[in-house]
Amino acid sequence: QIVPLWIAPNLLTFSGFVMILVNYFLISFYDWDYTASGTSPGLVPTWVWLFSAFTTFCAYALDSIDGKHARRTQSSSPLGELFDHGLDSWATSIFVLSFFSVCSRDNGKTGVSVYTMYIYLSIVLFNFMCSHWEKYNTGVLFLPWGYDLSQVVLIAAYLLTGLVGVEVWQKPLLFGYYITDVLVILLIGFSLLLSFPQTLYNIHRAHLKKTLKNGSLYEGLLPLVSPLLLFVLLTVWVVLSPGNILAKQPRLFLWMVGVTFSNVICKVIVCQMSSTRPELLHWFLFPLALVVYAAISGLLGWAEEVVLAAFTALVTAAHVHYGICVVR
Repeated sequence: QIVPLWIAPNLLTFSGFVMILVNYFLISFYDWDYTASGTSPGLVPTWVWLFSAFTTFCAYALDSIDGKHARRTQSSSPLGELFDHGLDSWATSIFVLSFFSVCSRDNGKTGVSVYTMYIYLSIVLFNFMCSHWEKYNTGVLFLPWGYDLSQVVLIAAYLLTGLVGVEVWQKPLLFGYYITDVLVILLIGFSLLLSFPQTLYNIHRAHLKKTLKNGSLYEGLLPLVSPLLLFVLLTVWVVLSPGNILAKQPRLFLWMVGVTFSNVICKVIVCQMSSTRPELLHWFLFPLALVVYAAISGLLGWAEEVVLAAFTALVTAAHVHYGICVVR
């Protein structure tokens, strides 16, 4: 009710996303390799954590009201739906990557390993994918309450860090477990025991009611092929990299994971909205497969980090270009 009627709903959506980006790049400036909280607790100023809480809250609020504002101003449109979900698919990874700076990477005493970060990010993206795969099959977007809980936890984590300091993440909480351990356990538990079963149940219920949008099992599973192949290729690179690429460039690698995933899911969202069949193999998979093969076979050698940077720049530019073209 406080948003002026002359403000476009898409402006609310975009403003929230820009705030997430600004927050991410600000934290990256102070903590590029995720070590600041563990080795130099005072390196990231207190105001940055409080600013993170503020931007996260604003982005969450704007993402929650943009649809309501669109209906209030009678300006709901397919573009608005695509813009909202498309930016959400990218913001999902950025939220997670910003949070990693709070708990820091493993330094032998505290923090989480870069491999745990990769698994954590993969699970969050898997949950997002399930929601839109479900909508592709049922026509209904069922957002589990875990999304709201995650945003509240993020805001609380930033406030706690700003008020108490990063040291709170470096002390055991209960029975020798750290807060980060508890969060990872909760995330895996909610995903495997609540979110994914709920998705399968909703699809099964639509099947019983004969309201599924896709008649065959092949068409129903088609949107999962590219995301799963993407995950397999990325995991092979992480595990078999001769130069341990994830440990050397965690921020760059995880950013690339988020961007590639976002583009794959955006195409699924477009297909779901337009009732068209998604492509079996996303084009990102082909250059990625070449890079992964060259990396794990030792062909890249010392140039592995350079190639990662080049590939990350390529997919980021391609994703932005895709978004602009679709909106136009």
